[in-house]
Amino acid sequence: MADAWRITARQRAILTAIIESYIETGEPVGSGTIARLRIQEGSGMSPATIRNEMVELAEAGLLEQPHTSAGRIPTAMAFRMYVEQLSSGAHPRGGARRLTAQSRRQIDSSFVGVAGTQAVLERTSHVLAMLSSGVGVAVATAAEGDLLEHVHFSRLAPASILAVVVTKSGVVRDRVLALDRDLSLVELETASNFLNEHFRGWSIEQVRSELAKLVDRERSEYQQLLNSVQQLWVKAVRETDASMPPVYVEGVANLVSANTDGERLREMLAALEAKQRLVDLLNAYIDARQQSVRVIFDLEEQAPEMAGLVLIAAPARMAGESRGTIGVIGSKRMDYENTMNAVSYLSRVFDRIVPASG
Repeated sequence: MADAWRITARQRAILTAIIESYIETGEPVGSGTIARLRIQEGSGMSPATIRNEMVELAEAGLLEQPHTSAGRIPTAMAFRMYVEQLSSGAHPRGGARRLTAQSRRQIDSSFVGVAGTQAVLERTSHVLAMLSSGVGVAVATAAEGDLLEHVHFSRLAPASILAVVVTKSGVVRDRVLALDRDLSLVELETASNFLNEHFRGWSIEQVRSELAKLVDRERSEYQQLLNSVQQLWVKAVRETDASMPPVYVEGVANLVSANTDGERLREMLAALEAKQRLVDLLNAYIDARQQSVRVIFDLEEQAPEMAGLVLIAAPARMAGESRGTIGVIGSKRMDYENTMNAVSYLSRVFDRIVPASG
Protein backbone atom coordinates (compact mmCIF):
# COMPACT_ATOMS: atom_id res chain seq x y z
CA MET A 1 0.00 0.00 0.00
CA ALA A 2 2.87 2.35 0.75
CA ASP A 3 4.08 2.02 -2.88
CA ALA A 4 0.68 3.15 -4.12
CA TRP A 5 1.23 6.57 -2.57
CA ARG A 6 4.59 7.00 -4.32
CA ILE A 7 3.31 7.11 -7.88
CA THR A 8 4.73 9.59 -10.38
CA ALA A 9 3.11 12.92 -11.23
CA ARG A 10 2.11 11.53 -14.64
CA GLN A 11 0.52 8.46 -13.08
CA ARG A 12 -1.30 10.67 -10.59
CA ALA A 13 -2.71 12.78 -13.43
CA ILE A 14 -3.84 9.67 -15.31
CA LEU A 15 -5.40 8.17 -12.18
CA THR A 16 -7.27 11.42 -11.47
CA ALA A 17 -8.60 11.46 -15.03
CA ILE A 18 -9.75 7.85 -14.68
CA ILE A 19 -11.50 8.56 -11.36
CA GLU A 20 -13.28 11.65 -12.66
CA SER A 21 -14.33 9.87 -15.86
CA TYR A 22 -15.64 6.91 -13.84
CA ILE A 23 -17.56 9.24 -11.48
CA GLU A 24 -19.18 10.91 -14.48
CA THR A 25 -20.07 7.83 -16.54
CA GLY A 26 -20.02 4.82 -14.20
CA GLU A 27 -18.25 2.88 -16.96
CA PRO A 28 -14.80 1.24 -16.92
CA VAL A 29 -12.24 3.61 -18.43
CA GLY A 30 -9.90 2.63 -21.25
CA SER A 31 -6.57 4.13 -22.31
CA GLY A 32 -8.17 5.63 -25.44
CA THR A 33 -10.61 7.66 -23.34
CA ILE A 34 -7.80 9.07 -21.20
CA ALA A 35 -5.68 9.83 -24.29
CA ARG A 36 -8.53 11.90 -25.76
CA LEU A 37 -9.01 13.74 -22.46
CA ARG A 38 -5.29 14.52 -22.24
CA ILE A 39 -5.29 15.88 -25.79
CA GLN A 40 -8.25 18.12 -24.94
CA GLU A 41 -6.29 19.42 -21.96
CA GLY A 42 -3.31 20.19 -24.18
CA SER A 43 -1.06 17.47 -22.77
CA GLY A 44 -1.25 14.67 -25.32
CA MET A 45 -0.04 11.18 -24.51
CA SER A 46 -0.33 8.05 -26.63
CA PRO A 47 -2.81 5.32 -25.69
CA ALA A 48 0.11 2.86 -25.50
CA THR A 49 1.92 5.02 -22.94
CA ILE A 50 -1.24 5.46 -20.92
CA ARG A 51 -1.93 1.73 -21.10
CA ASN A 52 1.52 0.97 -19.65
CA GLU A 53 0.97 3.46 -16.84
CA MET A 54 -2.43 1.93 -16.12
CA VAL A 55 -0.81 -1.47 -15.75
CA GLU A 56 1.53 -0.05 -13.11
CA LEU A 57 -1.36 1.65 -11.34
CA ALA A 58 -3.19 -1.67 -11.27
CA GLU A 59 -0.13 -3.38 -9.83
CA ALA A 60 -0.04 -0.70 -7.13
CA GLY A 61 -3.61 -1.59 -6.16
CA LEU A 62 -5.17 1.59 -7.52
CA LEU A 63 -7.06 0.17 -10.51
CA GLU A 64 -8.99 -3.01 -11.08
CA GLN A 65 -10.40 -4.60 -14.20
CA PRO A 66 -13.95 -5.96 -14.31
CA HIS A 67 -13.93 -9.32 -16.06
CA THR A 68 -16.44 -8.14 -18.65
CA SER A 69 -14.49 -5.11 -19.86
CA ALA A 70 -11.07 -4.07 -21.09
CA GLY A 71 -11.36 -0.81 -19.18
CA ARG A 72 -10.31 -0.17 -15.59
CA ILE A 73 -12.12 1.22 -12.57
CA PRO A 74 -10.58 2.89 -9.49
CA THR A 75 -10.26 0.94 -6.25
CA ALA A 76 -11.20 2.21 -2.78
CA MET A 77 -7.51 3.03 -2.29
CA ALA A 78 -7.59 5.20 -5.42
CA PHE A 79 -10.63 7.10 -4.16
CA ARG A 80 -8.88 7.70 -0.83
CA MET A 81 -5.89 9.14 -2.66
CA TYR A 82 -8.17 11.33 -4.76
CA VAL A 83 -9.94 12.69 -1.67
CA GLU A 84 -6.60 13.39 0.01
CA GLN A 85 -5.56 15.38 -3.07
CA LEU A 86 -8.73 17.45 -2.88
CA SER A 87 -8.29 18.05 0.85
CA SER A 88 -4.62 19.03 0.59
CA GLY A 89 -4.84 21.06 -2.61
CA ALA A 90 -2.58 18.58 -4.44
CA HIS A 91 -5.03 17.98 -7.29
CA PRO A 92 -3.17 17.85 -10.66
CA ARG A 93 -5.03 20.90 -11.98
CA GLY A 94 -3.44 22.94 -9.20
CA GLY A 95 -5.86 22.92 -6.29
CA ALA A 96 -9.44 22.09 -5.41
CA ARG A 97 -12.21 24.31 -6.75
CA ARG A 98 -14.19 26.23 -4.19
CA LEU A 99 -17.95 25.98 -3.92
CA THR A 100 -19.34 28.12 -6.72
CA ALA A 101 -21.00 31.44 -5.97
CA GLN A 102 -24.20 30.04 -7.47
CA SER A 103 -24.14 27.07 -5.06
CA ARG A 104 -23.50 29.38 -2.11
CA ARG A 105 -26.44 31.57 -3.10
CA GLN A 106 -28.59 28.46 -3.56
CA ILE A 107 -27.67 27.28 -0.07
CA ASP A 108 -28.23 30.66 1.56
CA SER A 109 -31.60 31.17 -0.13
CA SER A 110 -32.74 27.75 1.09
CA PHE A 111 -32.53 28.95 4.70
CA VAL A 112 -34.43 32.20 4.34
CA GLY A 113 -37.06 32.28 7.07
CA VAL A 114 -35.74 29.10 8.73
CA ALA A 115 -34.93 29.45 12.44
CA GLY A 116 -34.13 27.14 15.31
CA THR A 117 -31.71 24.24 15.47
CA GLN A 118 -34.18 21.53 14.49
CA ALA A 119 -35.59 23.42 11.53
CA VAL A 120 -32.12 24.27 10.25
CA LEU A 121 -30.91 20.67 10.58
CA GLU A 122 -33.98 19.40 8.77
CA ARG A 123 -33.45 21.89 5.93
CA THR A 124 -29.74 21.00 5.86
CA SER A 125 -30.50 17.36 5.06
CA HIS A 126 -32.68 18.52 2.17
CA VAL A 127 -30.06 20.93 0.80
CA LEU A 128 -27.27 18.35 0.97
CA ALA A 129 -29.39 15.79 -0.87
CA MET A 130 -30.21 18.41 -3.49
CA LEU A 131 -26.57 19.39 -4.04
CA SER A 132 -25.17 15.86 -4.03
CA SER A 133 -25.96 12.50 -5.58
CA GLY A 134 -26.39 10.98 -2.14
CA VAL A 135 -28.54 11.00 0.97
CA GLY A 136 -28.45 14.15 3.09
CA VAL A 137 -28.24 13.40 6.81
CA ALA A 138 -28.41 15.76 9.79
CA VAL A 139 -28.35 14.58 13.40
CA ALA A 140 -28.87 16.88 16.36
CA THR A 141 -26.52 16.64 19.30
CA ALA A 142 -27.84 14.24 21.90
CA ALA A 143 -29.11 16.43 24.71
CA GLU A 144 -28.80 14.10 27.68
CA GLY A 145 -28.88 16.95 30.15
CA ASP A 146 -31.43 19.05 28.29
CA LEU A 147 -33.93 20.64 30.65
CA LEU A 148 -37.64 21.27 30.35
CA GLU A 149 -38.63 24.86 29.55
CA HIS A 150 -42.31 24.51 28.73
CA VAL A 151 -44.94 21.94 27.78
CA HIS A 152 -48.34 22.48 26.20
CA PHE A 153 -51.18 20.11 25.26
CA SER A 154 -53.90 20.94 22.70
CA ARG A 155 -57.02 18.89 21.92
CA LEU A 156 -57.24 17.98 18.21
CA ALA A 157 -60.10 15.46 18.37
CA PRO A 158 -61.55 12.99 20.87
CA ALA A 159 -58.62 11.13 22.46
CA SER A 160 -56.22 12.89 20.06
CA ILE A 161 -53.84 15.45 21.58
CA LEU A 162 -51.02 17.63 20.19
CA ALA A 163 -48.11 17.77 22.66
CA VAL A 164 -45.41 20.42 22.36
CA VAL A 165 -42.32 20.07 24.57
CA VAL A 166 -39.77 22.90 24.56
CA THR A 167 -36.34 22.45 26.18
CA LYS A 168 -33.91 25.01 27.61
CA SER A 169 -31.62 24.57 24.57
CA GLY A 170 -34.44 25.66 22.27
CA VAL A 171 -35.29 22.22 20.89
CA VAL A 172 -39.01 21.90 20.17
CA ARG A 173 -40.53 18.43 20.09
CA ASP A 174 -44.11 18.05 18.93
CA ARG A 175 -46.19 14.98 18.22
CA VAL A 176 -49.79 13.86 18.06
CA LEU A 177 -50.80 11.55 20.92
CA ALA A 178 -53.45 8.83 20.74
CA LEU A 179 -54.85 8.42 24.26
CA ASP A 180 -56.79 5.58 25.86
CA ARG A 181 -59.55 8.01 26.90
CA ASP A 182 -60.62 11.50 26.00
CA LEU A 183 -59.44 14.45 28.10
CA SER A 184 -61.25 17.77 28.38
CA LEU A 185 -59.65 21.14 27.70
CA VAL A 186 -59.64 21.80 31.45
CA GLU A 187 -57.82 18.52 32.14
CA LEU A 188 -55.23 19.30 29.45
CA GLU A 189 -54.65 22.81 30.79
CA THR A 190 -54.36 21.45 34.34
CA ALA A 191 -51.81 18.85 33.19
CA SER A 192 -49.75 21.50 31.36
CA ASN A 193 -49.80 23.81 34.36
CA PHE A 194 -48.81 20.99 36.70
CA LEU A 195 -45.78 20.05 34.60
CA ASN A 196 -44.68 23.65 34.01
CA GLU A 197 -45.04 24.64 37.67
CA HIS A 198 -43.40 21.57 39.19
CA PHE A 199 -40.82 20.45 36.62
CA ARG A 200 -39.51 23.48 34.74
CA GLY A 201 -35.72 23.13 34.72
CA TRP A 202 -35.82 19.34 35.22
CA SER A 203 -34.35 16.86 32.74
CA ILE A 204 -36.70 14.76 30.65
CA GLU A 205 -35.71 11.60 32.47
CA GLN A 206 -36.05 13.24 35.90
CA VAL A 207 -39.62 14.26 35.10
CA ARG A 208 -40.48 10.74 34.02
CA SER A 209 -38.95 9.23 37.15
CA GLU A 210 -40.58 11.68 39.59
CA LEU A 211 -44.02 11.28 38.02
CA ALA A 212 -43.77 7.51 38.44
CA LYS A 213 -42.93 8.00 42.12
CA LEU A 214 -45.83 10.43 42.66
CA VAL A 215 -48.33 8.08 41.01
CA ASP A 216 -47.08 5.22 43.18
CA ARG A 217 -47.40 7.26 46.39
CA GLU A 218 -50.75 8.98 45.93
CA ARG A 219 -54.06 7.30 46.66
CA SER A 220 -56.55 10.21 46.48
CA GLU A 221 -58.40 12.50 44.08
CA TYR A 222 -54.96 13.80 43.24
CA GLN A 223 -54.34 10.36 41.72
CA GLN A 224 -56.61 10.98 38.71
CA LEU A 225 -54.73 14.16 37.82
CA LEU A 226 -51.39 12.40 38.17
CA ASN A 227 -52.56 9.53 35.98
CA SER A 228 -53.52 11.97 33.23
CA VAL A 229 -50.27 13.90 33.55
CA GLN A 230 -48.18 10.73 33.47
CA GLN A 231 -49.99 9.32 30.44
CA LEU A 232 -49.58 12.57 28.51
CA TRP A 233 -45.92 12.96 29.46
CA VAL A 234 -44.87 9.40 28.69
CA LYS A 235 -46.53 9.49 25.27
CA ALA A 236 -45.11 12.95 24.52
CA VAL A 237 -41.48 12.02 25.13
CA ARG A 238 -41.23 8.27 24.61
CA GLU A 239 -39.90 8.58 21.03
CA THR A 240 -38.14 11.91 21.38
CA ASP A 241 -36.22 11.70 24.64
CA ALA A 242 -32.55 12.53 25.10
CA SER A 243 -31.35 9.05 24.20
CA MET A 244 -32.55 9.51 20.61
CA PRO A 245 -31.66 12.92 19.16
CA PRO A 246 -33.64 14.22 16.17
CA VAL A 247 -32.43 12.68 12.88
CA TYR A 248 -33.26 14.05 9.43
CA VAL A 249 -32.76 12.03 6.26
CA GLU A 250 -33.46 13.26 2.73
CA GLY A 251 -32.69 11.98 -0.77
CA VAL A 252 -32.98 8.22 -0.40
CA ALA A 253 -34.22 8.19 -4.02
CA ASN A 254 -30.68 9.14 -5.06
CA LEU A 255 -29.52 5.70 -3.95
CA VAL A 256 -32.50 3.96 -5.53
CA SER A 257 -31.40 5.27 -8.91
CA ALA A 258 -27.86 3.99 -8.44
CA ASN A 259 -26.77 0.73 -10.03
CA THR A 260 -27.43 -1.50 -7.02
CA ASP A 261 -28.92 -4.98 -6.89
CA GLY A 262 -32.27 -5.41 -5.17
CA GLU A 263 -31.10 -7.17 -2.01
CA ARG A 264 -28.25 -4.73 -1.36
CA LEU A 265 -30.63 -1.83 -1.94
CA ARG A 266 -33.12 -3.21 0.60
CA GLU A 267 -30.34 -3.54 3.16
CA MET A 268 -29.16 0.04 2.55
CA LEU A 269 -32.66 1.48 2.79
CA ALA A 270 -33.36 -0.47 5.98
CA ALA A 271 -30.18 0.96 7.51
CA LEU A 272 -31.17 4.49 6.53
CA GLU A 273 -34.64 4.04 7.99
CA ALA A 274 -33.17 2.79 11.28
CA LYS A 275 -32.28 6.25 12.53
CA GLN A 276 -30.53 5.02 15.66
CA ARG A 277 -28.19 3.18 13.28
CA LEU A 278 -27.32 6.48 11.61
CA VAL A 279 -26.69 8.13 14.96
CA ASP A 280 -24.32 5.31 15.95
CA LEU A 281 -22.58 5.50 12.57
CA LEU A 282 -21.97 9.25 12.74
CA ASN A 283 -20.87 9.08 16.38
CA ALA A 284 -18.38 6.35 15.49
CA TYR A 285 -16.62 8.43 12.86
CA ILE A 286 -17.27 12.13 13.45
CA ASP A 287 -15.76 13.87 16.47
CA ALA A 288 -17.51 17.07 17.53
CA ARG A 289 -14.06 18.61 18.11
CA GLN A 290 -12.80 18.13 14.56
CA GLN A 291 -12.39 21.23 12.44
CA SER A 292 -12.74 19.86 8.92
CA VAL A 293 -14.81 17.61 6.70
CA ARG A 294 -14.05 13.91 7.01
CA VAL A 295 -14.53 11.32 4.25
CA ILE A 296 -15.10 7.71 5.39
CA PHE A 297 -14.91 4.76 3.00
CA ASP A 298 -15.07 1.80 5.39
CA LEU A 299 -18.63 2.18 6.65
CA GLU A 300 -19.10 -1.59 6.60
CA GLU A 301 -16.82 -1.82 9.64
CA GLN A 302 -19.61 -0.23 11.69
CA ALA A 303 -22.59 -1.18 9.52
CA PRO A 304 -22.16 -4.13 7.11
CA GLU A 305 -25.26 -3.09 5.18
CA MET A 306 -23.49 0.17 4.26
CA ALA A 307 -20.76 -1.62 2.29
CA GLY A 308 -19.92 0.26 -0.89
CA LEU A 309 -21.19 3.59 0.43
CA VAL A 310 -19.16 6.64 1.46
CA LEU A 311 -19.81 9.15 4.26
CA ILE A 312 -18.78 12.79 3.93
CA ALA A 313 -19.57 14.62 7.17
CA ALA A 314 -18.60 17.36 9.62
CA PRO A 315 -19.82 18.72 12.96
CA ALA A 316 -22.16 21.72 12.80
CA ARG A 317 -21.29 24.35 15.41
CA MET A 318 -22.94 27.46 16.75
CA ALA A 319 -21.13 29.85 19.09
CA GLY A 320 -18.36 27.30 19.48
CA GLU A 321 -20.71 24.50 20.57
CA SER A 322 -21.65 21.46 18.53
CA ARG A 323 -25.31 21.46 17.50
CA GLY A 324 -25.08 18.18 15.61
CA THR A 325 -23.49 16.45 12.64
CA ILE A 326 -24.31 16.99 8.97
CA GLY A 327 -23.24 14.92 6.01
CA VAL A 328 -23.93 12.93 2.87
CA ILE A 329 -24.04 9.17 2.42
CA GLY A 330 -23.59 8.14 -1.19
CA SER A 331 -21.94 5.80 -3.65
CA LYS A 332 -18.23 5.94 -4.43
CA ARG A 333 -19.19 7.69 -7.66
CA MET A 334 -20.39 10.84 -5.93
CA ASP A 335 -18.97 14.25 -6.83
CA TYR A 336 -16.48 14.41 -3.94
CA GLU A 337 -15.29 17.95 -4.54
CA ASN A 338 -18.74 19.50 -4.70
CA THR A 339 -20.06 17.45 -1.80
CA MET A 340 -17.06 18.13 0.46
CA ASN A 341 -17.36 21.85 -0.28
CA ALA A 342 -21.11 21.87 0.40
CA VAL A 343 -20.73 20.06 3.74
CA SER A 344 -17.89 22.38 4.74
CA TYR A 345 -19.81 25.52 3.77
CA LEU A 346 -22.96 24.47 5.62
CA SER A 347 -21.06 23.56 8.79
CA ARG A 348 -19.22 26.89 8.77
CA VAL A 349 -22.25 29.12 8.18
CA PHE A 350 -24.34 27.45 10.91
CA ASP A 351 -23.54 30.39 13.16
CA ARG A 352 -25.08 32.72 10.63
CA ILE A 353 -28.24 30.80 9.80
CA VAL A 354 -29.15 29.63 13.32
CA PRO A 355 -30.06 32.43 15.73
CA ALA A 356 -28.46 32.22 19.17
CA SER A 357 -31.82 31.47 20.75
CA GLY A 358 -32.35 28.38 18.57
